[in-house]
Amino acid sequence: MPVRVSTHTTLLNRLTAGEDTAAWSEFNDRYGELIRGFARRKGLQPADCDDLLQEVLVSLTKSMPGFRYDPAKGRFRSFLKTVVMRAIYRRFRQKRGDVRLEDIGQVADSAGDDSATEEIWEAEWQQYHLRLAMQTIDVEFGEADRMAFKHYAIAGQAPQETAVLLGLTINQVYKAKSNILKRLSELIDEQIKEEG
Repeated sequence: MPVRVSTHTTLLNRLTAGEDTAAWSEFNDRYGELIRGFARRKGLQPADCDDLLQEVLVSLTKSMPGFRYDPAKGRFRSFLKTVVMRAIYRRFRQKRGDVRLEDIGQVADSAGDDSATEEIWEAEWQQYHLRLAMQTIDVEFGEADRMAFKHYAIAGQAPQETAVLLGLTINQVYKAKSNILKRLSELIDEQIKEEG
């Protein structure tokens, strides 16, 4: 049974309905690391990333009631990126204090929405999907398969070393990697379709 409690759309509907603290907790579990990771890559310190996440949650709490998700008008990930970018921009502006008119471009660029920012957001979004899919992998696969996958596929350890370390055959190591990669691909495809 997968760890995910709600589908992407169901979660958004629960958030728009009003005071559902469980939905906000699930949102934080689902998107918190995405937001913090993006903020880190945009140059914020770890403590500032946590504060930024709280700012984003407060902002969303205010904007979600009455929000109607319509994939035809745009993707939720774009909406979330806009909210996060605004919070980052506010944070940069606060740190720099009053900005002279001639320096406003530099402040905007440091928090800006350029192609590098889009690449960072995309990389974090891919990591988000991988983390979410790995939660299901942790439930669906046994410990021996998961450990073989982590040592061989993720850490790059030789299959022979992995087999000896874990008391498996080389064939079991290859099979664990193949099965988990296949399932990860399926899960990530499902998540992407679900998010619209």
